Amino acid sequence: MRLSQGFWQTLKETPNDAEIPSHQLMMRAGLIHKTAGGLYTYLPMAFRSLKKIEKIIREEHDRIGCFEIQMPVVTPAELWKETGRWDVMGPQMLRIKDRAERELCVSPTNEESVTDVFRKTINSYKQLPVCLYQINTKFRDEIRPRFGLLRGREFTMKDGYSLHMDKDCLDTFYQKIYGAYVAIFKRMGLDFIVVEADGGAMAAGGAKTHEFQLIADAGEDTLVTVPGTGYAANIEKAPTTRLNLKPQPTADYNEFATPNQKTCEEVAAAHGLHITHTLKSLVMQVIRGEKVHYYMVMLLGDDQLNEVKFKNAMNADHVRAAQAGELEALGLIKGFMGPTHQAEKLSVLFDACVDLNSSYVVGANKEGFHAKGFVPSRDTKLSFKQLDLRLAKDGDVMNGQPIVMKKGIEVGHVFQLGDKYTKSMGATVLNAQGKAITPLMGCYGIGVTRTLAASIEQSHDQDGIIWPAAIAPYDIYFGVIAKTDETKKIAEEIYESFLKAGLEVLYDDRGMGPGGMFKDADLIGLPLRVVLGERDFNATGEIEVKVRKTGETLKLKREALVGTIKEKLQTLGKWA
Repeated sequence: MRLSQGFWQTLKETPNDAEIPSHQLMMRAGLIHKTAGGLYTYLPMAFRSLKKIEKIIREEHDRIGCFEIQMPVVTPAELWKETGRWDVMGPQMLRIKDRAERELCVSPTNEESVTDVFRKTINSYKQLPVCLYQINTKFRDEIRPRFGLLRGREFTMKDGYSLHMDKDCLDTFYQKIYGAYVAIFKRMGLDFIVVEADGGAMAAGGAKTHEFQLIADAGEDTLVTVPGTGYAANIEKAPTTRLNLKPQPTADYNEFATPNQKTCEEVAAAHGLHITHTLKSLVMQVIRGEKVHYYMVMLLGDDQLNEVKFKNAMNADHVRAAQAGELEALGLIKGFMGPTHQAEKLSVLFDACVDLNSSYVVGANKEGFHAKGFVPSRDTKLSFKQLDLRLAKDGDVMNGQPIVMKKGIEVGHVFQLGDKYTKSMGATVLNAQGKAITPLMGCYGIGVTRTLAASIEQSHDQDGIIWPAAIAPYDIYFGVIAKTDETKKIAEEIYESFLKAGLEVLYDDRGMGPGGMFKDADLIGLPLRVVLGERDFNATGEIEVKVRKTGETLKLKREALVGTIKEKLQTLGKWA
């Protein structure tokens, strides 16, 4: 593309609402245009990169026998009501009515739609397994859209769904799709790790689910890794423990005054206690179906509750902290709670890091009082269990090995859905004996626009974007510094030779000076910068080639230009 004829404009100033590097650079480099909060137009260069991402995704899915379809963006409420998700999805779902007052929504995901396709087209085991996927628009009405394309309201996503006769078949295909995802992100040249994840409301209980995370400082997810072991998990899933906890010997239970000292930190500081010799009491409401339960969760004083682990352990539909009126009804006093008070509808859960035979300080269930010498196994007045409920943190270990925490951006997620949707929507197939059974499903997503933004978040510097070669909008930024017609003619010939060789070139023929030209080149961050400078070329016959990622600079004769550039692009992963 000739820049003098192209649709491209950079910004000198960073927009005020652009908080993280990828958002700032995509706006400044003319990749996206903000239409409204969380809604963006993909401008020509971003669109080229998105198409390259999609091409890689398609090739790897086609390689394992998946079939591409396209489902409607707007779906009828009836499908969502069959699974109960019309009410569960809440305000994130944009609901509308057509002129006949029929309820519809702009799809945030498509499990119901594809299950409807499956149940109306597949009736025999001979048609299985099968995987359908699409690359399409989604809409989720985020309450606070931010970070540009990383958390927008409208986005492009690859969502795939497989159907299987049994768990063995699902497991086999799961490994295929897992391998395809690894190949996809490797081909894109991205630094990623695969982590064990929580499937939340999507995956079947206990089923496999993994996230594909790009390592980036601005990532919203915290990842737990154990170097040298290959283990990695989202912090919501990681079962870590603590080192060097020093248990206190058992002692007599004894209440003492703690006026205005409601937190473990306040009590420990006021009475010279180590924070791990105190126990934090949290009361949580748990809803399962129509039943409501209350649990007092006991953690070491400086630990935090992992609500995802807690919800999964309770097999709950919803969990939340108990409110003031609920605590009062249970006979508990906020800031001074402990498991020494017998209360109906209340059970106790101790975190796995709590030594049930050690001595701790807990709330005494009296205003302004705590108790020393509380031994969980001896002094708990309610029924109790011990579970892994804490949130992992720096300094933790797994199997004696220290963990390393990293920040990540989730760009892909694979689930085993089980019969969650096929059962609720009455999808059945006939097995080899002619008996109708409920098939199992898998679900596989990649955030296409999110991957674009995450790749920039992962790879940039103070001057601009550093594109991975496989998904860069163009291979080469070709700039010309020339005054004479003769040099301009040579530039045209070089440009044509690039195109003839199948290279994608952004030809800066605007006639700018080197300062502005180089700033724009660094900002857009294409893999290679080629500069034909009239003075240097006339003196030495050489053309400068600079690798954006490494800063390596080469001086090449014209006849070596195309061959060397192809070699460099190969090294950078253009044709991975």
